[in-house]
Amino acid sequence: MAIDKTDLHILKILQLNGRITNLDLSQIVGLSPAPTLERVKKLEKKGFIKSYHARVDETKLGIGIKALMLVSLPRHTEGVEEKFKNQIADIAEITECYKVTGSADYILQVMVPDIHAFEELVARKIAVIEEISQMQTMVVLSKAKESNIIPFNYEH
Repeated sequence: MAIDKTDLHILKILQLNGRITNLDLSQIVGLSPAPTLERVKKLEKKGFIKSYHARVDETKLGIGIKALMLVSLPRHTEGVEEKFKNQIADIAEITECYKVTGSADYILQVMVPDIHAFEELVARKIAVIEEISQMQTMVVLSKAKESNIIPFNYEH
């Protein structure tokens, strides 16, 4: 699907405010509501817009520790990575997992209420995964930057 400047404008606005009304969106992009809604539906159908969701403040829910774990697998034989991914998929405290280059094979983002919960998570759920040969943890102290906008030239 070819996307034009108006579609890019719509994508940028929706990343800033996914709850914007179609009427307000149409006024910002300079179209009437019906064509604006049609464009949004096409962007959804073609997979440019994956979802709409609320961004929740984890600290208000009692999440006191966010950590990044560097995980290395001992060998990359057939099935090892798939087995690892299947096991971590069932651990709710692991909120993101990235396969990476460098000194580790994966980076896991974990969120737990406190240090006791972190210790339990590591001991009872992560350290028991046989496919992991090494782990290194970095606790997030604070967030220096956060952006919901994918870096892209929206002025095409």
